[in-house]
Amino acid sequence: MLEPDAFAFEATVGVRWSDADSTGAINDARLVTLMEEARVAWLLSAGAEYRPLITSAMIVTVGVRFHRRLTHRDGPLRIGMWIDRYRSVDFEIGYEIRAAANPAGSAPACTATTQMAVVDIENHTLRRLTSEEKGHLSAWSRPA
Repeated sequence: MLEPDAFAFEATVGVRWSDADSTGAINDARLVTLMEEARVAWLLSAGAEYRPLITSAMIVTVGVRFHRRLTHRDGPLRIGMWIDRYRSVDFEIGYEIRAAANPAGSAPACTATTQMAVVDIENHTLRRLTSEEKGHLSAWSRPA
């Protein structure tokens, strides 16, 4: 199990000039793209045994809560991720986003979630998580 302040995966993602608006703040939609870069790095690092789960997951919802403004100068960003919950056909990834220069225990600038559903790609239907997949998700979860 993870320690209370630990993440299943932590990615450092660079902030491009085009990610910021004219005031220097990271654009809300671009923040979701930066989250995607971190999530893909995590999933690709997971290994072959996770491949069925990774290749069959699709995004259902994305939620972002801004606690303070992030600017281009805050880059690169450190994005910590974990499995927030899982059910029979879906799971939710939790995120804490902060400037890489900020200490790990500092308050995040943003918190976010991505709900992912698993699908049977050939039949275009939802499928149930296998017990092995639930085990992987459990290992990536934070303690309750």
